[in-house]
Amino acid sequence: MAVPRKGSRRLNVEGVAYRWRVRGRPTYEQGLVMSPLTYAVELAEAPGSTLVVTTGRAHPGNWIGAPADPVLPSQVAAAVLAALARGWAPHRPGSAFHLDQL
Repeated sequence: MAVPRKGSRRLNVEGVAYRWRVRGRPTYEQGLVMSPLTYAVELAEAPGSTLVVTTGRAHPGNWIGAPADPVLPSQVAAAVLAALARGWAPHRPGSAFHLDQL
């Protein structure tokens, strides 16, 4: 799973450039607030493995009107550091690395 360039944001974490993106439209379950918001992170220049972060909050575009806090770049940076500490190797190709922040 690659992060599309369109709609993604760049982030610098300890001198390394990453791109991250929250899905624009919620999935069906996210729209009904049955599953939490997720976002994806990968290296900006030479993507390998993608980091998928599951948060404990609702998607901002949910259909129920549940309160939804935005994902801040500082939170993404903290998730990248946590994933790196748990063994995420963003430069190696492979399946997505999942990080739960519930």
